[in-house]
Amino acid sequence: MIARYTRPEMGRIFSDENRFAQWLEVELAASEALAETGEVPADAAHALRAHAGFDVARILEIESNVKHDVIAFTTAVAETMAAAGQADASRWFHYGLTSNDVVDTAQALVLQQASVLVIKGSKTLAVSLDRRAHEFKHTVQIGRTHGIHAEPTTFGLKLALWYDEMTRNIARLSAAAEDLRVGKISGAVGTFGHITPEAEEKICLRLSLKPAAIASQVIARDRHAAWVNALAVLCATLEKIALEIRHLQRTEVREAEEPFSEGQKGSSAMPHKRNPVTAEQICGLARIVRANAHAGMENIALWHERDISHSSVERVILADSAILADYLLAKTLWLIDGMRVYPNRMTKNLDSTKGLIFSGQLLLDLAAAGMLREEAYARVQKLALEAWETEGDFRAAVESDEKILSYLSVAQIHTAFSLDRHLAYVDQIFARVFG
Repeated sequence: MIARYTRPEMGRIFSDENRFAQWLEVELAASEALAETGEVPADAAHALRAHAGFDVARILEIESNVKHDVIAFTTAVAETMAAAGQADASRWFHYGLTSNDVVDTAQALVLQQASVLVIKGSKTLAVSLDRRAHEFKHTVQIGRTHGIHAEPTTFGLKLALWYDEMTRNIARLSAAAEDLRVGKISGAVGTFGHITPEAEEKICLRLSLKPAAIASQVIARDRHAAWVNALAVLCATLEKIALEIRHLQRTEVREAEEPFSEGQKGSSAMPHKRNPVTAEQICGLARIVRANAHAGMENIALWHERDISHSSVERVILADSAILADYLLAKTLWLIDGMRVYPNRMTKNLDSTKGLIFSGQLLLDLAAAGMLREEAYARVQKLALEAWETEGDFRAAVESDEKILSYLSVAQIHTAFSLDRHLAYVDQIFARVFG
């Protein structure tokens, strides 16, 4: 991922330096575990732990010649052992392993590191949504369906819905990360041709991983696909939040807007502009993670015990998806923390249709009072459409309609137009969401 969207800590996780560091950790864990079983001399394992190292530039230089990254890595490490006067111990480096024993197991370590950051960011955003949901718990706002005014809600309920969704994202991410917390040291086709299952268990234990119950030359890629999909769903939630704020920031609505910093400029030509550029960026970048999820699904099916069609794809999608999720979480947190909310404008918009949003409750009250539902619907709709087309006062029309007054008193009509009646269960909904 380009530097513009890469935060330093996540960028470090997916750096060449960290990738090779995890490869080395797998190799050293293997040497030490095999030393316990007597397959590798203990002094060689100690020497490897003390002196094995690498230089990224040297690995890349060797790879440009041998065209194999793991061979380039083991060669570079052997050079550091020789430089330390421990050339003989390097005979036991990569002993009994195939390339993907190292690569897949080390990748599990990298993805665990990335998962910790994404889950942490998700929890921080959830805390922010919790705080702001309670801040606007009873801030009345018009609910919209199909973009059209529907019935009253509160802005706090909107934020509570996002919080609830984030709790599921955290659960999905945690489950996907745990599913990926596996290593494999089972050889070229997964049959333990050169190392025992017991040794694999010892190696994985040293790395805080579980051994995959079964593998081919690689860990099955359904695990990785599920992880990228969890990131894609997370980013879709972030897009959902950003898209709503974009809609609410429209000039005609202006019920909420993203922060606008001092000195910020919205347009090169129009000085008045305050555009939702960060929200738009979130919506745009979320598309990339969704696209990556499709590529992850394509990686599941490989030829026989393994081909490398997935490898080049993963070099892009795993890092980019995690980096973008981390970036988008930070941007969404900024958006929620600093979001400007305009309750007075919410009230103005709520009142702009002069009572039309209470047509549903009026319909129910007429039916309950004895009017046939079909007749009640036709009567209420007629008055509503007239008010809509003429920008008239729907409530006034209702209160002067003789047919309606033959079923409902003015006081009962007043109750039909009550916000408190619509929003009587806000506290109960919050209790469901937040406990």
